[in-house]
Amino acid sequence: MRLTSRAERWLIGAAPRPARGFTSELITAGGLRLHLRKRPGPGPAWVLLHGLAVSHRYLMPTAAALPGAVYVPDLPGFGLSPDPGRVLTVEENAEVVAAWIDQAGLGGVHLLGNSYGCQVAVELAVRRPELVRSLVLVGPTADPAAPTAFGQIARWARDLLREDPRQLPMIAADVRDAGLRRVVLTLRDCVRHRIDRRLPLVAAPTLVLRGEHDTIAPSDWVVEAARLAPDGVAGDVPGAAHNAVTTAGPSVAGFAVVSRA
Repeated sequence: MRLTSRAERWLIGAAPRPARGFTSELITAGGLRLHLRKRPGPGPAWVLLHGLAVSHRYLMPTAAALPGAVYVPDLPGFGLSPDPGRVLTVEENAEVVAAWIDQAGLGGVHLLGNSYGCQVAVELAVRRPELVRSLVLVGPTADPAAPTAFGQIARWARDLLREDPRQLPMIAADVRDAGLRRVVLTLRDCVRHRIDRRLPLVAAPTLVLRGEHDTIAPSDWVVEAARLAPDGVAGDVPGAAHNAVTTAGPSVAGFAVVSRA
C-alpha cells in the first residue's frame, strides 16, 4: 500500500509549521522537554505514540483522519524532542507521557500506539488506568516468538519489502534525529520489555491491529495479544504492512473510531 497523495506526504514533514489544523509546541513533562504536534477539538482526546526509530511524522496520516482533539508527542530524544541525555526505557517513557497527560488535564484519553509505541501505551495503561479510556495497538512489538534484537531486525528487513519506498526520506530523517545509538539501545529495551506479561493487566478495552502484510507483528501474535487483554479484539488492515499508520492512516483511524463507538 502506498501513501495516497502529495498533500499527505507534505503533512508528514510539515512540523514545526502549521498544517491541517496541527501546530507544534515544546512542553516540559516529567522534567524533560518534548515536542508535541496537536490539533484541538471536542470530546475525549486521542494520543498517538510512535515506534523506536521514528517520530510523530509517520503517525500524521492517522492523526489527521481521527476526529476531535489529537496529540502526537515525540518521545524524549526522538523527532523534534531534545536529547534528554540518556535513553529512556518503556517504563520511563510511559511515566513521561502520563505526566504530560496529567498536566494537560486531558483526563481519560484514547491511546493509539504503533510498534514500540504499543509497549509504552500498554505500560501507561497498566500504571495509570484512570488516564486511558481505550487502547489501539497497531503492529505491537515484541512478539515473544522473536524475542531478540536479531529476530526483530530480521522481521523488519522482510517488512521493508512490503513498504512504500516513498517513506524512506521520512525514516532517514527520524533515524538522523534520534541517532543510531538511541535506536539500538531502544531496540534492546524493546525486546527486554515483556508486553505479553503486561497485557493481562490492562483494564481498558483494547483493539489490536496489524497490516495484513506485517511480518514484524504476524497474525498469530496479534490474535494472541488480543486474547491476553481482558477486553481485547484483533483485526487486520487490508493491503498494509507494519507502517499501516502511515500508508493506511484513514483505514487505521476508521477501525479505531468504530471500535470505540
